[in-house]
Order: sequence, then C-alpha cells, then structure tokens
Amino acid sequence: MIPVTVVWDDIGGLVDAHERFLAGAHVEADVRGPVLDSWKRCRSVGLEPHRLTLPYTPDLTLDHRFLRAADPVLKDLTASLADVGMTIALCDAQGRMVQRLGGERRLRERLDEVRFAPGFDASEPVAGTNGVGTALAERGAVYVAGREHFADCLAPFACAGAPVRDPLSGRIEAVLDLTCLRGDGDPAMLRMVRDAARDIEARMLEQATQRERALLAAYRRAGGDPGGWPRQPEHRQLDDGGLDLGRIDLAVLRERAEELIASPHLTLDEVTLPGGRAATLLRRQVTGPDGESGVAVEVRILGGPRLRHVRAGVAEAVAPAAAGTVAPPVGPAPVVAPTGTVTVPAPGRAGLQDLVPAPPGTGSRPPRPHPTADRDGDSRLLLVGEPGVGRLAVLARRRLEFLHDAGIRIGTTLDVTRTAEELVEVTVPRFADFAAVDLPDVVLRGEEPGPLGAETPLRRVALGALHEESQLYGVGEVVEYVPSTPQARSLETRQSVLEPVLAEARGWIAQDPPRLERVLDVGIHSLITVPLRARGTTLGVVSFYRSEKPVSFEDDDLYLAQELVGRAAICIDNARRYTREHDTALALQRSLLPRGRPEQSAVEIAYRYLPAHEGVGGDWFDVIPLSGARVALVVGDVVGHGLHAAATMGRLRTAVHNFCSLDLPPDDLLTHLDDLVARLDRGEGWAVDNTPDSGIVGATCLYAVYDPVSRRCTLTRAGHPLPAVVGPDGDVEFVDLPSGPPLGLGGLPFETVELELAEGSQLVLYTDGLIEDRTRDIDSGLELLRSVLARPDRAPEETCEAVLDALLPARPNDDVALLVARTHTLGPGQVAEWDVPSDPAAVSRSRAAVTEQLAAWGLQELAFTTELVASELVTNAIRHATGPVRLRLLRDRALICEVSDGSSTSPRLRRARTEDEGGRGLFLVAQLTERWGTRYAPDGKIIWTEQPLP
Repeated sequence: MIPVTVVWDDIGGLVDAHERFLAGAHVEADVRGPVLDSWKRCRSVGLEPHRLTLPYTPDLTLDHRFLRAADPVLKDLTASLADVGMTIALCDAQGRMVQRLGGERRLRERLDEVRFAPGFDASEPVAGTNGVGTALAERGAVYVAGREHFADCLAPFACAGAPVRDPLSGRIEAVLDLTCLRGDGDPAMLRMVRDAARDIEARMLEQATQRERALLAAYRRAGGDPGGWPRQPEHRQLDDGGLDLGRIDLAVLRERAEELIASPHLTLDEVTLPGGRAATLLRRQVTGPDGESGVAVEVRILGGPRLRHVRAGVAEAVAPAAAGTVAPPVGPAPVVAPTGTVTVPAPGRAGLQDLVPAPPGTGSRPPRPHPTADRDGDSRLLLVGEPGVGRLAVLARRRLEFLHDAGIRIGTTLDVTRTAEELVEVTVPRFADFAAVDLPDVVLRGEEPGPLGAETPLRRVALGALHEESQLYGVGEVVEYVPSTPQARSLETRQSVLEPVLAEARGWIAQDPPRLERVLDVGIHSLITVPLRARGTTLGVVSFYRSEKPVSFEDDDLYLAQELVGRAAICIDNARRYTREHDTALALQRSLLPRGRPEQSAVEIAYRYLPAHEGVGGDWFDVIPLSGARVALVVGDVVGHGLHAAATMGRLRTAVHNFCSLDLPPDDLLTHLDDLVARLDRGEGWAVDNTPDSGIVGATCLYAVYDPVSRRCTLTRAGHPLPAVVGPDGDVEFVDLPSGPPLGLGGLPFETVELELAEGSQLVLYTDGLIEDRTRDIDSGLELLRSVLARPDRAPEETCEAVLDALLPARPNDDVALLVARTHTLGPGQVAEWDVPSDPAAVSRSRAAVTEQLAAWGLQELAFTTELVASELVTNAIRHATGPVRLRLLRDRALICEVSDGSSTSPRLRRARTEDEGGRGLFLVAQLTERWGTRYAPDGKIIWTEQPLP
C-alpha cells in the first residue's frame, strides 16, 4: 500500500514541510523517502521551485519496434480511462514527451499551461519531482501527489510514472505516465501504470521471439541451396545417440555459440569438448522475409584432426545460401532459450560446408572449400539468434563471472583499507577504467559513521587506474563534495547515480572546474557513483569512471555496480566492526599492562608488547617490586584472542599482584594462580552462558624472583617457554626449568630452580609468539634467539630491538610479550647485618649498632625512627620467637630494616585497649614506616619495614 499525502497536504502540513526543506531544515519525519530524495536531487542541481525552464524539442519519436509493441497497450489504456479525468503521457528515455493521449479538455489546458506537453522535457533536473522525471531517476514506478512536486506549478496535479525497459537488455526505452488533478489522484494509478509498462515489455519480448522464428524459417529455406551444402539425415537431433553428446557437451557448445553470435568478425571457432573430441562451429548470416538480420551457428563433431580457423577469404567462400530457396521445415518447433537465442532441433536440410584439414607440413596454406561432405563428421544447427541478443547473453554471463570473481577476491582480510583496495583491483579494468573509494576517517578507525552528505570530509582510501594521468584525487587526499556532485547526491539520497555523459554533468564539474576539465581532457567520459551501504549505515561512496571504452555506462552497468558495491560494503563493514573490536580489545589490554617502569634497583628492564595482526591476545608481562629490594618478573599468555582473552589477562595480572603482596614463594604463587584459573573455567559457581566469550580459560606463566643481595634467582613455570640467561661473557643458556602443566589443569605441583647470576647478566622472558610461527618451529626459533642474544654489550633496550627485528614476522599471527632484565647487586657498602643473641640486654646494643651504621651512611635524620623500629622488632623476636635472630639494614631506594627469626608465627597488628599494658609495638612500627610486612623463609620468617630516604 502506497501512503498518500493528500489529507496531509490539505491541512497544510506538506506545504510547511516543503518550505522548511527549502530553508535547510530536516523533514525526514514528514515526507516520504522517495519524494525527499527527489527534493534533495532537485536542490543539488540548483532548481528553483517557483521558476522552471523546460527545453523543447520538436518532432520527437520512438523506435518503430517499440511503438509497434506499445500502440495496442496505449489504445486499451486510453479506452479504459475515457470516462476518467486522466491523461496518458509517453516519454522517451531522456524524459521528453513524445505522445499525450486522453484526458478532458480542462485537464489538457492546465497541462499545456505548465508545458507538460509533447516536445517538452519532463526530466527531474529541469522539471523537478514528477511522475516522468522521478521514475527515470529512481528507475522504478513512483507516485507523486500535490505538494510532493518540487515545482510550485505542478502542485495542482497527481501523477504516477513507470519506466518501460527492453526485456532483453534491461535498458529503459521510454517512460509511461498517468496524470490527473490532485483531487482525482488515487494510489491505484501506480498499479495501473506499472501493469501497462509490463504489458508493453511483454509485447516487446513476443516481437523478439517472432523475429527469431522468422530467422529460423529463413535458415531452413536456405537449406535447399545447391551451392555445395551437403544433405543431412532428417529427424536426427543434436543430442541423440548418433553424436553421443552429454549435457555438459551441449552446455559448452551453446556457450561458445552465443559468443560466436555476438562476435561479428568471427566466422569459425573450434571447441575441445570435455571428452577430448573436437567440434567446429560455423557462423552464418541469415535474413528473414521482412528484412530481419540474424545469425545461425552450426556445429560439427570431428573424429579426425582439428581444423584451423578460417581466414577472411575462406569466410567468403562459405557464405550462406541465398534466402528464398524454399525447403519444407522438419522437426519439432524451436524452443526459446533463456539467453534470447533459439535452440533448434536438427533441421531436415541444412549443413556445414565441408572444410578440409591442412595436411602436415603445408605451412600456412589456408583450408579450402570442398564440394563434397566429409563423412567423418556430422553437422547440425545449434543456435539461431540476433547478434545484439547474443551480445547481451555473453555480457550477462560475463557479469555473473565477474560477480563470482569479486565475491572470491573482495574481503580476504579484515582490514578496511585493504578491502577497499581489493574492490578497485577487481573493478579495473574489467568493469571500469578508473575506480575510487572514499570513506570518512571514522570508518577507518572502526567507529560508527554519522549521516553523510555534501561537504562531509571523505578520505580517498583506494584508487584503481589504468594510467597515472587521470587527474583524479589521489589516495590519502581529503575530498569534500559539493551538493551538486553525483557523489554528494548518492550520499544524501542513499541511491546510485548514473552520469552517462560527464561533459554535460554541470553538477559534477562544479566540484573543481579546472581539475575536472583536465579529467575530461584525458578521456574520462562516463561515471557511476554508488553509496557504500551495509546494515542500514552509509559508509562512504564508490565512483566508477570510463575512458578507454567509448560506450557510456548503461543501466545494466548501474545494476552491476550496485550489486558489486553492495557485496563490498558488507565486507568493509565487517572489517570496520572488527577494527572497532580489535581496537577496543587492544585498548583494554594496554590499559591492563604495566604503564611505565616501577621504582626498583634490582634490575634494569626493557619490554615490548606487540599485538597480533588479526586479533588481540592475552599475553602480558609484569615487573613487581618485592620486600628486601627483591623484584618479581612475570610473563604469561592466556589462551585465545579478543576481549575475553584480554579481560582474563587483566584478572590474572591482578591476582599475581595480590599474591606477590603476600610474599608467597614462586611455586606456591603458581599453585594459587592455577586454582584461580580452574575456578574461572568453572564459572566460579555461576551458570556459564553459552556465548563466544565463554570458552575454556587457560594460560601459561613464567614467574621469577631475583634477590640483588644474594644474586639468587628463583624460577618456576606453568607450560611456558624456557627463559634465557645471557652471561656477562655473552654465553646464552636456556634454563633447564621443569615444565609444570598450564594453568587451569591442576593436579601436579610446580617445581622451582634457583640460579646464582653474575652481576650484569641478562634474564630474557618471552611468550611463544616470538619463537613460533607458521613457517618456523620452536627449535628453530630458539636457535635464532640464541644467536641474537649472544651480544653482552647491548643494553636491554637494544636487546629488545635486535630480538624483534630478527624474529618477528611482518604480520605476526600471535601477540608477543618480551621482557629483558639486566641484573644489579647491592654491594657490602649497602648492606649491614648483625646476629642478635636471645637476651633482652642485646636490644640496647642493636639500637647502638643501627645508630652507628646510619651515621656512616649519612642518614642521621632517620636514626631515631629506625632505632625505635629495630628495638621493637628485636624485642618481639626475643620475647615471642625461637631460633637465631638476625637484624639487617639495606640502603636501596628506601631504608629497609629486617628482623628474622626461626618462628613461623606472624605478628598481627591489633588495636590495644586503654587498660592494656602491651600490644602497641607493631602499631607504632606501622605509623613510623611507609610499609611493613612479613615474608616466610624455609627456616622461619622475616619482618621488614621500609622508610623513604630523606
């Protein structure tokens, strides 16, 4: 049902919408989409509603074949509308009126006043929105009533128009229009004009069939010519048992016959059938009794050597017999094939003139006609048709092949720019000589674009060209199309625009007259613009230009371009959405990775993280300062890619930080982490949704703790690649570290290895994406890594760069995390320690020793606080712990005070009541220091504090 706006017009709403549109307001909610699109096109060409200038062309007419098909339909339509105040207009393919039929005198006078009469132009660029011009612009049936007309003078009318197409070529031949006064308008007019257009098209198709039947009859009559054409057995069809041709053989022959019909310069063609046999096709001109000119193609299956192609002289020798030699037709009636040619059973008397194969060694001597038949072959009529129809059949098949190839070649990646480049690579030169893709920057960033139209900045993302002298905007340039250009009209109306003659397209030239004049000078003469639309969103615009082919773009080209761009738009939108998800996951992952370097002195670090080319993974690394000037180095890899992997990585990294705050041993830390991953995989007691992000959780991890005082490094791993240690002398070793199961499997303990590293050694931790690739196995990657690391003189930053340059592929399939740490030590001048007897009297001596050491370090400002802290901790150890007690001071980035004992009981900070005599010692320690805590050792525990240096 077509919504009608007569009532809305009567109350003035549509009039108001028209005025607001002219003022630049948005009226999408008040005006039908096709009408609003037409208004925008009228505005873009500078049309003024109150003033029209309609060109006049006298003595217009249409093709006689079209008129022969249209006259009966128009007479019937005129008779059916005799009692209705409605006129019928028949216009040519440019919108110029050829005939106007019917209608009462008052209506005809009103139409004459507004120049809606034969000879005048009713196309949309000059007459505004109306049944004729808008039907041409929309390339479909339209209904326009009252104020929906853009021009003021047409507002009193209602009209319905529909294009009439050639049923074989699809080209618009004419436009049929019904017009009446607005008060008499009815949506049924749209159905009437559409039915009439279809009736005309059906009669045109019947005429084509009649012409083909006449050509077939002429061919059969020519079969009795005595000029050397051999007789053939009667009633023997092409696909009978005698020739033993299957369905595939027939399909191959008919396809080549269609090409031969469409090729006026070819006479003979040779085909190799799938079974290996050779067939020769001969093209013959046929003329019917009424002057119809056509082509007959005969086939001959050869059992002997193949024939060479006949040259021009031989083509004359095998010219068709004169029409008029009558032979009675035999066999069943011909069948109209879908391609527009006639597939004919074998005629009674028609044949292929015998052609003798060139004998071996005769060089280039052409074959000659022979007066007798070659009994080794058998000739049959294959197809009869008109060359123009054969051309259409060939073009249709090539367009299907072109779309098939485009579907394979466009969208091979999830990159917006590359997809646009694939579109122009497929298009040039098979469809257009130049092709350009313009997209807004927001699409390149993966964001959702807003409304696009005139003056919207677009970036030329891809340009396909036969040569570099096109003078078109280059790749990377920003273009803002003015409202009159076809590109701007495509963006605003969301419809394709065909400009068959660019030299006459003033709106296109208005974009940049000097540049576009040069474009015309290099031969570009025709243009199609198609908006890139996918899932209801306009992403940009594609422009196709033609220069080398002299024929302008046609309607079929427009439909092909729409289908091609529609498929490409889906691919570009998929790439855009992937870019958005990829960037979101990458932003999430980068926000969860370390920002900057933590303050610590144990190691000099450098790191790199590189996401995969086609997806963000769950690789991560971390450098975590621990108590006692130690540092933890972590590298891990979560299974999978995308947001789920990045989020899981963030949860695991947070868990590692929390476990590090407890100063857990490396093997215990991985055990806790393994349990966490297992609980994540089980959904932590919640029902796990069956979504793409609810897959199995798994991860690998390598955890190392380095102590700069003892130069000891403790390592453990869960299914992760081996770490590398580079000695000061350049020797590279991969640590023989037992591999525990990946995180989440559980059931097996994790083992640790302890190494003593020389000062200046480099510890290299990485994920498997660095050493493993599709073209390289792990062992080869490890050996290559070994050779790159054998340079001890490099700083960690230089080591990172060298490793990535040597091992990272151009398009990594997996993300890569790399962490390089060069070890430092705390020398004797930065460490002081004392054994403390289990005697309360030793507390005073400990205070004195601390005061003396701080004076030696020049830290007298911290003497009082540190003396109090050391006294409290030593006292607690003597009173409540067992085993040897040791006191140690470390001067690092902070002043560290540690007291160790043989007990595994950890002190607990509590709030003492008013009447309590004790319990305030740890509270004072916590208040006087910046940090404090407890860590466990194999032979007891250590209570530590940190104070910032002055």
